[in-house]
Amino acid sequence: MRKLWGRLTSVNVQKAAWALDEAGLAYERVDAGGAHGVVDDPAYRAMNPNGLVPTLEEDGFILWESNAILRYVAAISPALALPADPRTCALVQQWLDWQATTFTPAMRDAFWQLYRSPDPDRAVIAASVKRTEAFAAILDAHLADRDYAVGAGFSIADIALGCAAHRWLNLPADRIERPALRRWYERIAVRPGAARALGEPIS
Repeated sequence: MRKLWGRLTSVNVQKAAWALDEAGLAYERVDAGGAHGVVDDPAYRAMNPNGLVPTLEEDGFILWESNAILRYVAAISPALALPADPRTCALVQQWLDWQATTFTPAMRDAFWQLYRSPDPDRAVIAASVKRTEAFAAILDAHLADRDYAVGAGFSIADIALGCAAHRWLNLPADRIERPALRRWYERIAVRPGAARALGEPIS
């Protein structure tokens, strides 16, 4: 039995859940993290010593790190298989890393202040939004003449970037409108896997 540990309000759990749904892989999702706790339990820490979500458990195989889960699902699922062409595959990997190391971290302070802080620091929010705008502009320019993040079809790059864009476009803060980014996001957000993964209120 395949289990995905993590709450759907986590952007990283959203990525894993979306990928599993896109791949048509049956799984049970177990709420963990945030108000659900679990992540500090010894049994959970034995699976994921970081105490973070998501964690994928599959017949004794344990995998954590959301983008590693995306890559694994792509490796076992024809529906999400990585491109055979090495350069196109490398571009998928590039955008996965960019999401994890650049785009999402830039908006993290704004997100935490707006959703988790009882007394949001407007200066911190403004600085975070400003940093993220620069990267949103990069993604918008990249998507100007594309339907998908890489190549002619949907890939795990769209999942990783789509979950980050979902958070960015719904952040209760003033943003510069990015038409190509929004057009791409609205196209992929109606996919059944996206609708299930992104359906919970952001918190």
